[in-house]
Amino acid sequence: MSVSVVIPVRNGEAFIGEAINSVLAQGPLAGEVIVVDDGSTDGTAAVVQAITDPRVTLLTRPCGRKGVSAVRNFGLSKASGEWTLFLDADDRLREGAFATLLAGAYGADEVAIYGDYERINEQGEKIGRRNLIRKRSKPSGHILENLVGGNFIVNGGIMLVKTAVFRMVGGFDETLRYGEDWHGWCLLAAKGLFRYVEGAHVLDYRVHTSSVMMSKTLEFADCIPVIDAIFNDPSILAGLPSERVKALRQKAEGHMNAYTIAQDIRAHRYGTAFMALSDTLIHRPRQAKRALLFSAAALAGL
Repeated sequence: MSVSVVIPVRNGEAFIGEAINSVLAQGPLAGEVIVVDDGSTDGTAAVVQAITDPRVTLLTRPCGRKGVSAVRNFGLSKASGEWTLFLDADDRLREGAFATLLAGAYGADEVAIYGDYERINEQGEKIGRRNLIRKRSKPSGHILENLVGGNFIVNGGIMLVKTAVFRMVGGFDETLRYGEDWHGWCLLAAKGLFRYVEGAHVLDYRVHTSSVMMSKTLEFADCIPVIDAIFNDPSILAGLPSERVKALRQKAEGHMNAYTIAQDIRAHRYGTAFMALSDTLIHRPRQAKRALLFSAAALAGL
């Protein structure tokens, strides 16, 4: 039993070494680290090449920049482990993450095992108060109906996916610019069981000035393509009760609208968040309660 870790990177010199070493520290369960460099112009390659552990492989995407989904899929195509984890180049795994996720017996029908994360800053120091909610229950088993209502996985670095099954469903949709991971997890959930390891802090999710969350403003409109992709995919729809599809789509829309507002608050874009919240109250009042709850949680550091 081994885990392949795919790390897409572009100009990640500052953190890529720490990310790789956090994987190697998992011990024998870390079968390989596949770093896919998507056209870096800094010292990323030199940092990776300085790590002499034979489990580390540096690859260069052969067909140019096509987005992070294409990079991850390229890495997935090279993975040889039973399980694969997609780690962002600026994040780091916690000690014993793989052992925690793989503890105990798992069934042949399990296609993903996931835990939870903490946020850290650029210096690697914990920020926020997610520890207050880590013991909350998340779903296990047939979770597709839960998952289409909103992406509670958040970061793929908290989850092991069954390599062969994720390849079979096609990996990540390379046409999506946002939420491609959510769509991929839904495809996977339509094929088998997920297991949540309660209270398991397996990832430090780094929030810093050049991260996507901090540097890019996302609007609700940016989420419509992935919502359409999920609710128009026959393999996903086949796993949902037909009478629930309309309500689940409304839930998904409300979740993603609230999530984008909360991310603006976490990035201190308070004016943008206020305008988006006002627009929700005026034009989509059914989504207002969730948006207010997510906003309050973001302000509280959860």
